[in-house]
Amino acid sequence: MSARFNLVLSDEMNRQVDEVAADPETKSSVIRKALALYLAAAKAQREQGLRVGLFDPKTREVQSEIVGI
Repeated sequence: MSARFNLVLSDEMNRQVDEVAADPETKSSVIRKALALYLAAAKAQREQGLRVGLFDPKTREVQSEIVGI
């Protein structure tokens, strides 16, 4: 079973989603992937105290932490 949602985005967020959504990827798939990432991060934080960050793949140094999840 699936669910359908109506989603209202600001003009800026809509523009950013448009930039990321390139063929063959659709805006819907970008939003589904973003939601999946958010859910995984929220679960990892809740259950294991883990945090989400961006790191340099060469040095493995954390460049930025994503807070507020």
